[in-house]
Amino acid sequence: METTARREEILGAALEVFAERGYRRASMDAVAERAGLTRQGVLHYFPSKKLLLHALLQRREDLAREHLAAGHLDKDLPSLVAEVVAYDHQNAGLVQIHSVLVAEGIIGGDPSHAFFHDHYRSIQDNTVAQLTEIYGDRLPSGLTPRAAASALVAMLDGMQLQWLMDDEQSDYPEIMRDVMTLLIGSTPG
Repeated sequence: METTARREEILGAALEVFAERGYRRASMDAVAERAGLTRQGVLHYFPSKKLLLHALLQRREDLAREHLAAGHLDKDLPSLVAEVVAYDHQNAGLVQIHSVLVAEGIIGGDPSHAFFHDHYRSIQDNTVAQLTEIYGDRLPSGLTPRAAASALVAMLDGMQLQWLMDDEQSDYPEIMRDVMTLLIGSTPG
């Protein structure tokens, strides 16, 4: 099997195992078993559990960026945020592992702590830069770009948790679009 395909197979197995058990309780043996490999087979591609975790987290980021770049970046900000939420709903396993690992990453000794610290800092900094470019020092709502960016990240994470607990409700993308319109202080387009 081709190296890239085998890596993707292992990442798929790791996604399932980490989502079910969390990082601490997941083992390389369980990932290997799920992927139909030996432990040594997995270690050939991912020499440590920490490197496997980082590859999995990076995979989620890459998939989300690819999705947004494929024809969604021309949308207004509330619609773009709604698209992010809709994409997450189509990729429940990635959302679940993200949420589990964020919770585990709160503890400073966890390997995902540094990843998520950098991840959230990057998202907030990029969002502040985009909002500042569009609106200047104040959004039409009166919020600063930094306050709006912090609120947006908190809302996205909170929306993910609500959806994971209540996967029967499907209107979360529309709710996020409406809340973003209010946060920005613009009228729906």
